[in-house]
Formats: sequence, C-alpha cells, structure tokens
Amino acid sequence: MSSRGRKILVTSALPYANGPIHLGHLVEYIQTDIWVRFQKMRGAQCWYVCADDTHGTPIMLKAQQEGITPEALIERIGREHRADFADFGIGFDSYYSTHSEENRELAGDIYLKLKERGYIEARKITQLYDPVREMFLPDRFIKGECPKCGAKDQYGDSCECCGATYSPTELKNPVSAVSGSTPVERETEHFFFRLSAFTGFLKEWVHRKGHLQPEVAHKVDEWLESGLREWDITRDAPYFGFEIPDAPGKYFYVWLDAPIGYMASFKHLCRRKGLDFDAWWGEGSDAELYHFIGKDIIYFHALFWPAMLHGAGYRTPTAVYAHGFLTVNGEKMSKSRGTFIKARTYLEHLDPQYLRYYFAAKLGSGVDDIDLSFEDFTQRVNADLVGKVVNIASRTSSFIRKRFANKLADELPDEDLYRRFLGAAEEIAALYESREFGKAMREIMALADAANQFIDEHKPWVIAKDPAREGELQRICTQGLNLFRLLVAYLKPVLPKLAADSEALLGIGPESWPDAETRPLLGCKINDFKPLMQRVDPDKIAAMVEASRESLAPAPSEKPQGAQAAEPVAGEIDFADFARVDLRIARIVGAEHVEGADKLLRLTLDLGGETRTVFAGIRSAYDPERLVGRLTVMVANLKPRKMRFGLSEGMVLAAGPGGGELFLLSPDEGAEPGMRVK
Repeated sequence: MSSRGRKILVTSALPYANGPIHLGHLVEYIQTDIWVRFQKMRGAQCWYVCADDTHGTPIMLKAQQEGITPEALIERIGREHRADFADFGIGFDSYYSTHSEENRELAGDIYLKLKERGYIEARKITQLYDPVREMFLPDRFIKGECPKCGAKDQYGDSCECCGATYSPTELKNPVSAVSGSTPVERETEHFFFRLSAFTGFLKEWVHRKGHLQPEVAHKVDEWLESGLREWDITRDAPYFGFEIPDAPGKYFYVWLDAPIGYMASFKHLCRRKGLDFDAWWGEGSDAELYHFIGKDIIYFHALFWPAMLHGAGYRTPTAVYAHGFLTVNGEKMSKSRGTFIKARTYLEHLDPQYLRYYFAAKLGSGVDDIDLSFEDFTQRVNADLVGKVVNIASRTSSFIRKRFANKLADELPDEDLYRRFLGAAEEIAALYESREFGKAMREIMALADAANQFIDEHKPWVIAKDPAREGELQRICTQGLNLFRLLVAYLKPVLPKLAADSEALLGIGPESWPDAETRPLLGCKINDFKPLMQRVDPDKIAAMVEASRESLAPAPSEKPQGAQAAEPVAGEIDFADFARVDLRIARIVGAEHVEGADKLLRLTLDLGGETRTVFAGIRSAYDPERLVGRLTVMVANLKPRKMRFGLSEGMVLAAGPGGGELFLLSPDEGAEPGMRVK
C-alpha cells in the first residue's frame, strides 16, 4: 500500500506563547513529525502546519510584567520555539502565529457566517470581576472549589479532579489569581456559540469510523449525554486578541481563534506554495485532515471545533488523535527534582535523536501516559541504536574501507535474508500508519538482531585473517551494509539525521520507503565511515537533571541525584594480580529469567569464538529482552561455579549499590566480542 496520491494535512496543537517548550510538549510534536515523515516517504502530498498560540490574558499580563508589548513578547517566544523545534528535527512545512492577518480574516469570516446562520446569540451575563486590577477575569485566572466534587484549587472552567465543566460563577469561594482579591460579580454583554444546536451532528460525527479513538469517543459520549452548553466566545477589554468585527471593545476568546490558527498557518503556506486553500478546507474537500492533540484538550477539538467548522460551511477533521501525558521516572514532572526539563536544557546535554527514538519506542495509538525512565532510556538507546543498528555499519564498513578501497561486492551471499528484510516493509508501514510506533520499533529491532546474527555467524573478523577468503569477506560485509541500509530506511521517520548521515556513508540520495523493487547496493563505492551515534552518557543525564532543578536541595524523602556516595577504595594490589584477571568483551545473545530465583538472569554470552552461560544478579534492574544484542564486559577466567540452576561460567561487571540501581558496564562503539580489556 502506497500513500502516493493521498492529500494529507496534519497539525499539532499550538504551543502557548508565554513560556518555553519542555519534554512533555515534545511527546506530541515528535509523534506527529514521525507520522508526517512516514507519509512523505510513502509518496503522499503531506503538509505539516502549526503555530504559536499568542492571544489571551496570560500573554497580556506577562508582557506587562516584563515592561514590553505583547507583540514583542510573542515575537521573542516564537523565535525560541522555532529554534527548539528545529533542533529536535520537527519538520514543519509552516510554523506561524495566531496573531496574523490570515487568522484575523478567517476568525472574522467564521464568526460572521455562524452569526448569519443563527448560531451566535448575544445576552447579558454576570461575570467575575477583579476590583483591584479593574478587569473581568478569564476562567483560568479564577481559582476555587469545584461545584460538583468540592475539590479545592480548581480553575474557573473545569475541574482537574472529576472532569466537570462549569461557569466561573458556579465556583465556590473564588479568588482572583491576578491580584489575590475576592472577585465581585458584574454584568456584561457576551456572544455565545449555540453548541447545543449541533448535538445531532456531533453524535453522528463522533462515531463515524476513525474520527476518534474508541476511549475518546466514549468520553465525548458522556459529555453529549449530559447536554451541551452554549459556548461563551467573548472576552472584555483589556485583552490581547482580535476584536470582534461588529462589537467594539469585545474580543474573541482565545479558544475561538486558536484552532482557526491551523487554517491560517496553512493559508500562509498556500500563498508561499501556490496551493488552493479551498481544495483542502472546503466542505467537499477530498484531502485528509488530522489533528494530533493532548488528551486535556479533547473537549475543544472533538466538540467545539467540528461544530464550528460545520456551522460555517468548512470541512471537518478526518480524525483527531489524542495522546497521554509524560511522566519522568514514574512521577509527574517536577521542578524540584529536576525532571521538569526544558527542550533547550535537554539539547545542551543530550542528542535529540535519543529522545525521538525513546518516545517512538513507547508510543502507541491510544491515550495512555508514557514514562521517561532515565535508566531505561540509557539502556534502550545504547542497546538498540548503538549496539544493534549503528554497530552493523561500524563493524562492516571498516573492512570495506581497509581491504577493498570502499568498494562493495557484486553480489550478496544471502539474497533470501535481504528479501526477508524487504518483505517486512508493509507490516512496518502498517504499524507507522496506525501510529503503533512502539510495535514498529520492536519489528525493526528484531530485524537488527537478525542482521547481527548473520554477522556473528559468519565472523568477518576471523575470515579477514585468511587471504584466500577475501571475496567472501567482501560479500559478507556488503550484505551487512545492505541490511543496515534497510534498517535505517525503516527508522528514517524517527531518526532523520541518522538516515541522512547513513545515506552520505553509502553514497546514495534521500531514501523513500523500501519496497519489492528496492535493489541492493552492489559493485559501487561507499564513503569512509564516520561515527553515526555515541552512547548515552549517564553523567550527561545527571548534569541535565541538575541544570533543571529549581531548588538544589532535595526534599528529605528524596535521594540526591548523580553518583552514589563513594565506597572506600580496596587495598592495593600488584599489577601481576590485576593481570591474572582476564576481562573480555562479550555480546549478550540470550537473556531470560531464572525460575525460582528472584535476583538472577541467565545470560548467554558470545565471546567471539565461543559462548558462555553466566548467572547474573541483575534481574531487579534489567528487562531480559532489552539486554539481547548488547555488548558488556565479563571476567572470562573466573572458575566456573556450580549453582542449583546450572553452571555459571564467568561474571559480568556492573556498578551500583544493588536493587534497581545496577548499571551494566558497556564498551565504546567499535569493540568486538572476544576482545581483551587491558
């Protein structure tokens, strides 16, 4: 199945222009970018648009605090957002601002069409007013007790505890978040969008196949069954936003013009690219329209947005895809623990490719939260990307360069294995299409295991010692590099930089999605290998956490980040004593739990010319599946020890106090099984 011929427009939710991008935001943008890059590789005409969400009271108040205009504030924040996204490889086709003429025109047009068709009504309302700051208070600047469940410290529009929505005047014991004063009630005229008029349409739209994930549709059903309320789309001056066309002193509520910002950003792109805006947004459009959003803004995107578009005569979304939140080390992101990490802070310490791959490995098509475990992050990136994928290229290209002047062989020694890799293209594509990225990564890594197994079985480092087997050596390494090429092509939506660097190594142009016609690279010259990716350095993670910590003093219940308190150094030994210990590089080719042993894993270790079984007390720290393919260091001349589970033929080396805090030692890229550690 090719995407060729499909017209696809994709958006991510608009980041608010009063603060920096953080890792929680990046779950969405990385997820969307992966999906878009996949569609483009498959030949679709696919556009990815976004914008800064720039209106509202928070922007106005922040600008006042800084002594600058709102325009100056959003221009500065916009530059910062663009730089962060670019450095994380987020490939927007248009990244714009909701404070644009295109958005002003479209918001006014949609409002006037809705009003003309009877979906806008004006009425007097009583609203909370801050007598100190002399301003009507937006919902999010009022705090109090939820009128439904009684939860304290809730916003004026919805409860984060029970999910109820309500009017700010229903909030119990309200307080102004701007001045701390008790708000008073004042009357004002506002305009309302008659959302309830679209109940029938929305009930049908919500359940049209593919529009919403099943769990999201179920939640929206609850809102529909409880009855839809008319939606207040007005804010009073002072307010930073668009003035309502026929109502001086009244402004559009930010949630009216923010989603219209998707349209405005695309309209800006249309003017640059010569595209027909109406062919994509008109009611009869044959294009596909997808919104990727966080689960906290489903109400706006699954009810207000399709109703507003339908009422104004525009097309509605093909699907709205919601995702969960990010936790770090199993907990909500925390500034005191240093786990509320800004995008820029991450970039100052770690390779963005690590995070792109890690998120991809954790993401599925549902709305479950995902966790960033720094230990799992380090282990997974090092084992999968460096130990499995990049290692193939480093192991084989060195022989091609040194022995064959960078020229590949004219044939593959195992055409069936190459075909097996090509045959996986459609299955992996189907997983990308359905946003099952974690499953796609598992399929790709299974292929990487097969590629490494091929190399390990043929042992090019052994063949290289026999001058009579030069041709065999060249063919084996050529096979390895062709398998590497396909692996990187499958990973390209996730790791565009690795793909570009690998294409440069292989001397080929930008790759499209592999198919049955993808021919192997044979008889051609490649370029010299350059390091494609370094291992994750735990010290850099510790430095990133420290740089993110708002308060350097940990809470009493918390353990300090970084290295454990050093144990006393053991007594001195002679060099002769050390020399008796034979440390070797070993590849973990098998790992499994040991029945009846709470602490042990049974490891099968490849030492280059033989395999050993070692029982290691690292079960509490490592998932066996994640160890397979990883290089480590073992004591190879330790006397075998008979245990009730079997014979342990050595020892692997790890650091840490024990329990979940054990860290298996790993060598640098380029090390091979059997090499002695000196």
